Amino acid sequence: MLTNIQLTFVKGNVILQKSDNLMTEIIYLDYAATTPLDKDVYKEIKPFLTDHYGNSASLHSLGNYAKERVEDARENIKKKLNANNYKLIFTSGGTESNNLALKGIANSYKEKGKHIIVSKIEHDCILNTAKFLEKEGFEVTYLDVNKEGFIDLETLKKKIRKDTILVSIIHANNEIGTVQNIKEIGRICKEKETLFHTDACQSFTKIPIDLEEDNISLITINAHKIYGPKGVGALLVKNGIKITPLLHGGGHEYNLRSGTLNVSGIVGFSKATEVITKEDVIRMTELRDYLISKVLKKIPSAKLNGPKENRLCNNINFRFNYIEGESILLHLDLLGIKVSTGSACSSNTLQTNHVIKAIDVKPEETNGVIRISLGKETTKKEIEKVIEVLPIIIEKLTKMSPFSK
Repeated sequence: MLTNIQLTFVKGNVILQKSDNLMTEIIYLDYAATTPLDKDVYKEIKPFLTDHYGNSASLHSLGNYAKERVEDARENIKKKLNANNYKLIFTSGGTESNNLALKGIANSYKEKGKHIIVSKIEHDCILNTAKFLEKEGFEVTYLDVNKEGFIDLETLKKKIRKDTILVSIIHANNEIGTVQNIKEIGRICKEKETLFHTDACQSFTKIPIDLEEDNISLITINAHKIYGPKGVGALLVKNGIKITPLLHGGGHEYNLRSGTLNVSGIVGFSKATEVITKEDVIRMTELRDYLISKVLKKIPSAKLNGPKENRLCNNINFRFNYIEGESILLHLDLLGIKVSTGSACSSNTLQTNHVIKAIDVKPEETNGVIRISLGKETTKKEIEKVIEVLPIIIEKLTKMSPFSK
């Protein structure tokens, strides 16, 4: 990457110098936003962009081959989740799948009831869908979370009513990494005869999920968070559960999601489920814990958002007093280090992140938030670079802040 800015760090100061030919090495630490396409996934996809271009709904040999590969992919992904008793509906990604889950269940079960439960730290697409359904006459209960982002299971039990048709709780939070006890949530929902949906886009392939054992009725997954292509995801729905489609057309995907299938994306999605290994998860967890401990030691004002235990293996989220997360991000970006101030789906707004609000962070700390998310390619050398430069950046920005005096 070429840049015309060179940063020279001196204790307590950042000196900017122009340099037209400076090559900055990229240290990518925003894997929660998206992952690079794995080379083996790319090899799997490439023939379907050129030679195997048939429409999977066509009856000729090109179409039949595409259909066979789509069905192979469907079965392969289902095996990862013990989903023999589920329909897998391919979609354009997590947002569509989450919309289909909530709106599809709401429209199919509104005669039974119009009450839905979600947590306050769901992804924006869940919360905005819930708000839409409220306008359509549904009642939504938004569950509080504690300071680490966990819902209270006893509260969930009490909030489920006879007219509750769906509980939707994110498995691993995309912002602060909190991993909910979905097995216990599923048990409660089964006991209360209520459907349970979980958004598992961040956790899929990083945390074992068994749809039968966990009593999950519907689950959302996608490809681009697991080294697959963008623009493809899936909603798995247990057999026997009714769901109203969002899109009407030629009756694709069990008449539940019409539209020509993204064959290359689906083939890539299937291959991507094989990319992350147990060893990768262990190594990311170790690097995560190492970075957290070093930053908290070197920057006494730093605080960790989210839990120390039951945390997504690659998620780190810090907050700092009296400074802007965007300023931290931009300073790191000039050094080639790519992080986030929160979800990429909402990072263009200047509002305080709803997840940070939900965990009851002090007002002076709500804006100084950065999310660092690791990948299977992340090295200890890259983590050491962050540990080296982040304290200097925080010191400089803190001294510049008029609120830190």
